[in-house]
Amino acid sequence: MVDPKNMTSPLNETCDPVGTSVGLLLNGLILKFYFCGAQQQASSSLMVYMKNLTAADFLLCLSLPLRISHYGSTSVIVWQLYCSFGASALFLNMYASILFMCYLDALSSLFRYLKIVRPSGTHVLQSVRTANIVSMVTWICLLAPSVTYGIMFLISQKPLTSIPNHCELLFSASVSLMLKIMHTFSAIIFLLVSISLVFFYYSISRRVLQAQQRQLASSGSEKLVKSRRNMLVLVSIFCVCFVPHHLVRILFVFLLNTCSVDPVLYYLKEAATMLSVFNVCLDPLVYFFLCKTFRAQVRKASRRTNIQQANTESQSTEEKLSIIKSSKSNQ
Repeated sequence: MVDPKNMTSPLNETCDPVGTSVGLLLNGLILKFYFCGAQQQASSSLMVYMKNLTAADFLLCLSLPLRISHYGSTSVIVWQLYCSFGASALFLNMYASILFMCYLDALSSLFRYLKIVRPSGTHVLQSVRTANIVSMVTWICLLAPSVTYGIMFLISQKPLTSIPNHCELLFSASVSLMLKIMHTFSAIIFLLVSISLVFFYYSISRRVLQAQQRQLASSGSEKLVKSRRNMLVLVSIFCVCFVPHHLVRILFVFLLNTCSVDPVLYYLKEAATMLSVFNVCLDPLVYFFLCKTFRAQVRKASRRTNIQQANTESQSTEEKLSIIKSSKSNQ
């Protein structure tokens, strides 16, 4: 039988560093925007969720080097660290991204709806205090199983006589049970988020259409286009990054202790995990479409770059002309 590690490691050793580098660059720029460019802006619940989504992506980028290093490593310590804390960090930040994307989608759709039907009113879900409480509860609920898994893995770890091909060979019976509980819990989260996204898209779109039919067609259609655009971005990222991972991962976990697992399933699992990690490169699209201040900063930086390039080109042209004139005068 083909070693699944040998099948997946060349692909992972190429794609994971690219995703890490691009993700760190993009999320680093967004963090710089939050701490430097957005200091003068009033805080909002939407901004709170976007900051937490950025934090989840940035922490995931920081945990990826451990995932990359374990593929070609023969160190027992590296494998133990990855299979305990590296895997739990991936779980933590992935589901933090899923939940905060869901919050952003629900909140942005709610904002769009309330601006149309109740322009002067506010809702409790729009308050910064509610957003901070929801974010804190989310992190606590995700940290608890992640830390429990890591501790159980280290406590029940048996002495290794050789380097394993994958982490599942290191699991004791209690860790395997804990892993199935975690994946059942995560599958429930994924299913609830998927259902809520579909239901919320449909209900909000229908209500927005009904409300905008009573207003001017031009303003109503413009708001509807923006709302649908934001929905499309979030749903596309969710489907591309997280749907394949959950379909393959659930199948993998429940076939793990049977004879049905072959190298193809390991390959699919790693490929689906890479797609979920690619989320850190796509989430900046969420900030661009949902945050006006961020869009303004990006456009301002783009204009500044174009002006600098134009100045550089004009200077080089002037230098060439002066050289030509001086050469003609010398002749």
